[in-house]
Amino acid sequence: MDLSPRWHILQISDVLDEELASALSQSTPVTGWVPEVSIYLALLGAGDVTSLAAPASGLQMQTLRVPSGYARLPASLKAFFDRRFAKYIRKVSTHALEDVLVCTTPYFAGVAERWPGPVVYWLTDLIARYESARGIDVPSLDRRMCAAATLVCPNSARLAEYLQQQGCDERKITIVPNATRQRNTLAKPPLGPAVLEEFSADPRPVAGVIGNLAGNMDWVLLQAIVRQTPWLQWVFVGPTTMPVTDKEQRLARASVQQAENTRFPGKKPYGSLARYARGFHVAVLPYLRCEPTYSGSSTRFYEHLAACRPMLATRGFEELLRKEPLLTLVNGADEAVAALEALRACGFDDGRSEERWRASLGATWEARAATMQEALVSRLLKRPSNYCPPSAEIK
Repeated sequence: MDLSPRWHILQISDVLDEELASALSQSTPVTGWVPEVSIYLALLGAGDVTSLAAPASGLQMQTLRVPSGYARLPASLKAFFDRRFAKYIRKVSTHALEDVLVCTTPYFAGVAERWPGPVVYWLTDLIARYESARGIDVPSLDRRMCAAATLVCPNSARLAEYLQQQGCDERKITIVPNATRQRNTLAKPPLGPAVLEEFSADPRPVAGVIGNLAGNMDWVLLQAIVRQTPWLQWVFVGPTTMPVTDKEQRLARASVQQAENTRFPGKKPYGSLARYARGFHVAVLPYLRCEPTYSGSSTRFYEHLAACRPMLATRGFEELLRKEPLLTLVNGADEAVAALEALRACGFDDGRSEERWRASLGATWEARAATMQEALVSRLLKRPSNYCPPSAEIK
């Protein structure tokens, strides 16, 4: 029988949540809770959990049925479901007062307030600026979550500042940025790019972009750069299914897709992105300055950091403004093209490979999980001697 406290990740909704949960599961039991919208639950006020295939050893995945429009329910009805959810999660708890609840969204503030053990708030986006959050008082939920949390872990300094503006005690805050898998890091700095077999027939060097190829990218800028660099082979790895609402940007994306020197291999599994990143002569992070992107943490950056290849980035991500000289920041197409020409002249060796390699060793999901665990232990040790834990009875 495993007597270690169990960590519950509420909720698992994207690859970042899965990666953190998988990394945590290497040292402690973890249950990842995947929300499943259910009309049946909304009608009966009852819940259920169903085992799912775990993406990593030591990680248990379970569904938590939630009513449609859960975040917009009237306060009294939402409080009813919060109580129910806390009880369902407790059903698989190891220790009544020691199991850790990690909330990845402010919408479960009511569950956090009812959790008898430690609570961690891991905020990976400025959710208050989501289009889907219109009409919801997200800052109020953030304040409740911070008050209920033992530890608050935004993934960027900008999000930490936002939470402090909402009244979060800065002593609770430990920044836990995004990362890459430990197995994506290299044993030593590479001497050059790896070979991408599917693109090796084209003799031109490869400039690469990975990730969701959607509206948070500056396609107008990319269109201008691609046109001015016919000597480059541009490879865009990721889905293009998300709409681009701005007409100019949408037309520019279509133009880039049709260019002679671009390739779009489509969406690839998260685990395969490292192979592409290693095969790029230069990585490009063409972020458009917009929220919630600007305030978060760039997953693309950490994938490219582990590949150790040169990087160019726009100023559309606040976190990246402090990452020079690991990357080169550019303003506009002319600067970007000039930087690419300079890299071409030096054989795409900017002399920073070893520096990026050393930085990547501490920028893994495993390292992030350890940071979160150590910070939580530190917070728990700082509790006042007269601290009285909440009742194990969930009200």
